[in-house]
Amino acid sequence: AAGMSGGITWIWDPENKLTQDALPSSVQMGKVDPQKAHGAYPTELLDLESLVRAHLEFTGSAVAEGLLKRWPQSLSEFARIFPVDLMKVATELMAAGKPSVFLPIDDYMPQMGSLPKTSTRKPSKSQKSALLNKPATPTSEVDIEDISSIFLKGSRPKKILEEELVQVVRGNRGFMTLDRAELPKRPEEERIEDFLEISAPKDEQTVRTQASRCMDCGTPFCHQSVTTKSGCPLGNLIPEWNQLVTQNRWHEAFKRLMKTNNFPEFTGRVCPAPCEGACVLAIIDDAVAIKSVELSIIDKAYEMGWMRPFPPQTRTGRKVAIVGSGPAGLAAADQLNKMGHSVTVYERADRIGGLMMYGVPNMKTDKVDVVQRRVEIMRQEGVNFVCGHAGNIGSHGDSLGMAPSAQQLQDDNDAVLLSVGATVGRDMQSVPGREFQGVHMAMDYLTLNTKALLDGGKVGKGWRQWWGTGNNDPTAPKPIDANGKVVVVIGGGDTGNDCIGTAVRHGAKRVINLELMPQSPEQRAGGNPWPHWPLIMRTDYGHQEAKLLNGDGDCREFSVSTKAFVGDENGNLTGIRLVSVRWDNVNGQMRMVEIPGSEKVIPADLVFLALGFTGPEHPLGEAFGVELDKVGNYRALYQNVEADFRTANPKVFAAGDCRRGQSLVVWAIREGRDAAAAVHRFMTFGDTLSATAALAAEAQKPQFSSAL
Repeated sequence: AAGMSGGITWIWDPENKLTQDALPSSVQMGKVDPQKAHGAYPTELLDLESLVRAHLEFTGSAVAEGLLKRWPQSLSEFARIFPVDLMKVATELMAAGKPSVFLPIDDYMPQMGSLPKTSTRKPSKSQKSALLNKPATPTSEVDIEDISSIFLKGSRPKKILEEELVQVVRGNRGFMTLDRAELPKRPEEERIEDFLEISAPKDEQTVRTQASRCMDCGTPFCHQSVTTKSGCPLGNLIPEWNQLVTQNRWHEAFKRLMKTNNFPEFTGRVCPAPCEGACVLAIIDDAVAIKSVELSIIDKAYEMGWMRPFPPQTRTGRKVAIVGSGPAGLAAADQLNKMGHSVTVYERADRIGGLMMYGVPNMKTDKVDVVQRRVEIMRQEGVNFVCGHAGNIGSHGDSLGMAPSAQQLQDDNDAVLLSVGATVGRDMQSVPGREFQGVHMAMDYLTLNTKALLDGGKVGKGWRQWWGTGNNDPTAPKPIDANGKVVVVIGGGDTGNDCIGTAVRHGAKRVINLELMPQSPEQRAGGNPWPHWPLIMRTDYGHQEAKLLNGDGDCREFSVSTKAFVGDENGNLTGIRLVSVRWDNVNGQMRMVEIPGSEKVIPADLVFLALGFTGPEHPLGEAFGVELDKVGNYRALYQNVEADFRTANPKVFAAGDCRRGQSLVVWAIREGRDAAAAVHRFMTFGDTLSATAALAAEAQKPQFSSAL
């Protein structure tokens, strides 16, 4: 057996057969001394033991087991082969008092049995077949003058072999010679039978090929928000980890990814990827599939055991309470915990995760193998989580007396962060017939469905048999079943798409998606320039699946307005009265005009309102003495100054959608990270800037809103 680290090789040579004569002069051979590590490699004995233990754990080797039983005496049976140049550099660095060239080998070792465990679900037949795809034939060398013939979308390979990939990297030509390739999805016919994640197995070589398309731009727009409508809000170091993945240096790519993003397992699944909209290559070609590379990195880290708990070494003695466990709250908790503060997260739902637990359906992000797995790591790192009645914070505590009140939370902690999201859905109360049975808010539908799945404990085929069976609370609302029904989803965003996909899995008879706005163009319009998010026509997983019910036709109908909900004498919904509309530009303002004679009634058994969110719930803010801004969000400073995220209550901060308004998961993580830094400054240095005065000054400035 042989192990390598930083160019050094150890060979088990109990019979002393290896000699220096058999080796080149560029290396030096010597026997390992059980009593003393090599002078240029202080951690040699520990690293060699780690390698032998890993060999035993992964292979069950009887030789390794015997060596460890005789450890450390058996160290003398190993020969060390040390490159002379490396030895010289290591010795000089040590003599100068500088850090060793040898990083801890455990950082690079896959960890078998590390908590939490990865999924044990078996791949389907179609998933297995995806692993057997043959690589596409690579294109031949082309002169730069023939660039117009190179950029033929769909005609270039999406996967090339190792030797060809090396050549592409050497010439930085991947963006010219390769096509975009996103991570594959399972076939629609297969995935609508279950609530497993829609993704198919990844092919590492395809991912590395895709990463090689990165242009290594001098000014990369992908990893920065030049405006609030472009690029990555987190500042992800995208060109860096693209290059590392291309070079098969996954562990280093993982470290670069985690430097800026606490939850790439979330963003890699649900983020719309504004980074791709701002990719420089997207000016003339399809953008690099950045989101696919990101997800591949973090999934590889879990597979190898690199993503594991790292509790802080010391504690500051300061305490922080965070109300809300969505992406913003979790990001803030993760950051503050790493700083050594004691963090408690309060969540009124029965499970931690907020939007990622109950707002996003299981087929997009698995709740056990993704969300709870990540939460468990945070728990092992020292974050305290309080759920259910005990986590339902209010002005007087939970109605059952199990949760602290807002005042108690402030008294018991050095700071409080509100990150409760924008949970008030936009309704259609003014539309006649809204009271009919069968008209529901979209988030009620999605939340109850996910809870029923988790309570039943089954998300694969046969899920319906156990759907909701684990909930023993007779007062809990029952999940909404779309089986055999005509379903209409009003609203064309991500939530609407998730309702479509859920209804298809329930066995809906038909699914229709209504959108007030006109259909978006296939390409960017003149008023939607790069690098802003491209407002173009997109077909998501739910739209693809609905075609199976609609005779391969698109389930979406654009430019229609709901006039009334229609019902029977028993108060049950039976249909919707619609009217077609057009949008006229009147003095620079888009005005909706109904088209005469276009009214019609379509049948509907269930309607889900997916119209976005108007803001946070106000009673909680009032309990903490938090003011509201002009649109009803929690008012907190956001001007890149010391008191950012501070509300009018100097001890209370606000971050995420409850402060910003409805936005993306990636923006929530950004706000959570920034708010954590602000809370840390406040607890460490005190109230050096009055939040009340700062907010008053901010009110005099123009207010801007973001579309993302």
